[in-house]
Amino acid sequence: MKRLLGGLGLAVVGFLVLLVVEGIVARRGEVEAFTGPSTAPRSFGEDGPELTYVVIGDSTGAGQGAPYERGVAVGSARHLAAAGRRRRVTLINFAISGSTMSDVLAEQSAQAARARPDVVLVAAGANDVTHLTRIGAVTRDLERIAARLRAASPGVQIVLTASPDVGAARRLAQPLRWVAGLRTKQLNRAIAEVAESQELTLAPIAARTGPLFAEDPTLFASDRFHPDARGYATWVPVIGDALDRALRR
Repeated sequence: MKRLLGGLGLAVVGFLVLLVVEGIVARRGEVEAFTGPSTAPRSFGEDGPELTYVVIGDSTGAGQGAPYERGVAVGSARHLAAAGRRRRVTLINFAISGSTMSDVLAEQSAQAARARPDVVLVAAGANDVTHLTRIGAVTRDLERIAARLRAASPGVQIVLTASPDVGAARRLAQPLRWVAGLRTKQLNRAIAEVAESQELTLAPIAARTGPLFAEDPTLFASDRFHPDARGYATWVPVIGDALDRALRR
């Protein structure tokens, strides 16, 4: 009974935290309107083997907070097409700001599968942190995304960013940042387990760059939630390293 009451207490606290977080986000609003990226294919590189690279996910994949050319989709596509790698890369970005992992499964994974990709970047998790999505639901949706992509392209390599460190976002006041940071770690541990069991590749942006964002608030855009161009620039090498590891599998 004590354990049950403790679990119910945590659930109530979690629900209240969610209400507060959503209230803060709604009250402060976005500083600037955001239009998502075009889904039209873009080419990078001039010669070499052709590689279809698809990005799915949330605002981090869509590049909210910075000029699109300086976000992770274009930055990582340029990494894949760099002269030393000699590839012709076709980038297709289906990421939609505000998406949870469930949204990625329902709305973007089929589009990605139809593109018959060689590599997919799944940039999602932050909205599951702020919405307190059940971790088991996130991991099941991620497994279904991977299965759908592999059914269409058996050799596809899948890279996961998991969630950035939401606890570093200055848009949230304490103790919400502490709660969001804890939830980020819980969710990312579960995503890392899926990556290992499903032979996916993890790009640990929270672990590698979260301390930088916590120390330097100028890495955030004016909304104090999304990275700016300098912030995204800290993620690109982490994602690039994961893409290289994935393609060596």
